[in-house]
Amino acid sequence: MPTTAKSVVVLITGNEDGAKHCSMNILYSLQHLGYSIPPQADAGWLGEAGPGPSYMDEGSGGRENDFTNRNTTFMTWNLIHLARMLKDAGGVPAHGNQRSLWDAGCRFDSDNPEHR
Repeated sequence: MPTTAKSVVVLITGNEDGAKHCSMNILYSLQHLGYSIPPQADAGWLGEAGPGPSYMDEGSGGRENDFTNRNTTFMTWNLIHLARMLKDAGGVPAHGNQRSLWDAGCRFDSDNPEHR
């Protein structure tokens, strides 16, 4: 998959809860497509529950929120480091992930006298 050399994170902004639920579903779906997920792969700013200002709105406090700034910084550093590791390694090795070889009987580093 071309996505196996890519890392991804999720940033949720808004003024409602559900950010962790959204991040969980998005990240789970992206890993199924082959993306690599670093630690602390999501961050969010929620603001007050109910109607109200969003992250960039004047008076929201979003830009000054230490919790959001810390988590976004940690997330970004982990994304950068994982991306560098994937790039240096040429992505995730194909060995062990090839359906054609599996269908031919290969069980990747397991003894199989029938596989030639």
